[in-house]
Amino acid sequence: MIRQVDIAGRFRVGDGNPPVFIAGPCVLESGELAFSVAAFLSSLGSRLSVPVLFKGSFDKANRSSVRSYRGPGEREGLSILAEVKSRYGLPVTTDVHEPRQVAPVAEVVDVLQIPAFLCRQTDLLVAAGETGLPVNIKKGQFMAPWDMANAVEKVASTGNRAVLVTERGTSFGYNNLVVDFRGIASIRETICPAIFDATHSVQLPGGAGTASSGERRFVAPLARAAVAAGADGLFLEIHPDPERALSDGPNSLPLGDVEPLIRSLLAIRAAVGQAGSATGGNGGRDDGA
Repeated sequence: MIRQVDIAGRFRVGDGNPPVFIAGPCVLESGELAFSVAAFLSSLGSRLSVPVLFKGSFDKANRSSVRSYRGPGEREGLSILAEVKSRYGLPVTTDVHEPRQVAPVAEVVDVLQIPAFLCRQTDLLVAAGETGLPVNIKKGQFMAPWDMANAVEKVASTGNRAVLVTERGTSFGYNNLVVDFRGIASIRETICPAIFDATHSVQLPGGAGTASSGERRFVAPLARAAVAAGADGLFLEIHPDPERALSDGPNSLPLGDVEPLIRSLLAIRAAVGQAGSATGGNGGRDDGA
């Protein structure tokens, strides 16, 4: 079992450490938008003393329609992410879709992210592991939480044990996802630290015909439930104007909703810890075997 993961020497995820917040726009629409969101997150992280990891995709290779915006591409996207790191001091992460992308992306980012639809792609997972960087594997909508042990093992087979798994809901009929919060405990007790993706979990895949829809109003209650269940971090897609976002707008949070949500999540984490101490428990920690 992997108990904790070091992120760029800045903070650690899991093993009772404070929850990490992985946040940013779904796709890197422009440098201007990325920098405005990064400035917001940098200030928020400092003000609330929480670890923040900036997320933005240079390519969304699994959009519903061939006509959907995919992103600025690898070269421009990595340039934007490098600028976010240098200008705002935030560690960054992005998706990789093919083994070929892994090496150049690893020169810029601090964490490699494996998209949910690719969580069983052996060559991609092994290539990511061989970089030595932390790897965040999004759980496929078609995967049982405990079966993610096999995906983590593929990365760990390279000697790299810095692996996270992100729960992001499970397919339930057509165009719908549900979250079974037992999955968070299943992952973190026996596999590795567990992150909860509060925004993709309210997505309605393909719900808008040529694009996915979503139910933003459920982001906050699901996030609160995940923290109460022991999640080691939260993944949030955020945008200055979600209604105009080029990808995942219906399930993205506007910036004004982010700080109140994070404050409530920190309060829940503190309350869970106090309850554990009062009952002779482990202070809200569940480190597994």
